Amino acid sequence: SIRNASKKTGGSSRNPPKHPRPKHRGWKVQDGHHVSAGSILVTQRTTRFHPGLNVGFGKNGTLFAMEHGKVYVTCEKIDPNWDHTWIQRCYAGREGQTIYKKFFNVVPEPQHQRFKLIDEV
Repeated sequence: SIRNASKKTGGSSRNPPKHPRPKHRGWKVQDGHHVSAGSILVTQRTTRFHPGLNVGFGKNGTLFAMEHGKVYVTCEKIDPNWDHTWIQRCYAGREGQTIYKKFFNVVPEPQHQRFKLIDEV
């Protein structure tokens, strides 16, 4: 009789590795860059960064520019609003401590000083 080459069946993996798509959270705009109103500055899950001058805080923690201008990132002592749900969740048990965080500020460009007289009253 003829014997053929035999092969064992492949073993089953019970917990295969999964590679979900990355979320790409973090800084979207660096310090010193110019931004337009509504552009996203930071995406975050916890309050790593706080909104400063002319910066809004979205409901998912996103910081966005509220005016055209230049981005400045500063490190400041926070004065948390304990009524805010994000502050309650992220800073629970740290009521008496001094906490320093990065603040994103947008300083608007000064208006030009060239004006043309159209009409006198």
